[in-house]
Amino acid sequence: MALKSTVFKANLQIADMERHYYQDHALTLARHPSETDERMMVRLLAFALHADEQLAFGQGMTDDEEADLWRRDLTGRIEQWIDVGLPDEKLIRKACGRADEVVVYAYGGRTAEMWFAQNASGFARLSNLRVYSLPQETTQALASLAQRSMNLQCTIQDGQVWLSDGEASVEVTRATLK
Repeated sequence: MALKSTVFKANLQIADMERHYYQDHALTLARHPSETDERMMVRLLAFALHADEQLAFGQGMTDDEEADLWRRDLTGRIEQWIDVGLPDEKLIRKACGRADEVVVYAYGGRTAEMWFAQNASGFARLSNLRVYSLPQETTQALASLAQRSMNLQCTIQDGQVWLSDGEASVEVTRATLK
């Protein structure tokens, strides 16, 4: 018998002073049995950083044809493709051919550094790709915020990002790799 996804509910309040985006989102996240709290929370962070009425969670973990998050226009064209983790370079190239913009949030400490070093030359040719690195301490702190029912606030201002659940707050630092 196959294990089922665990459902998480998140009420996410976003105050993005850089994009002048202020919105509340009631989100349902399905955490695949092989997905960690850390990865799920990085997906939630990516949603907050790119929040838009058209942004939706995809089946990226289980389907190579879908992103972890994506934004489509009304015709179905993919405007933005967002992946988290350390996706295969071939899948990133394919995504760059399908979407106007591709964003990857890499995490995992030294493993993420090695992944980027191995793929940097291939990524250099992809003009519509942006890659960010999240420190392992940050992603582990995000994982500690994971609960089946979450009330989170995300504030983005002057290049700084904070995610809070009312009791604990995590300052998110991200390094631009490409």
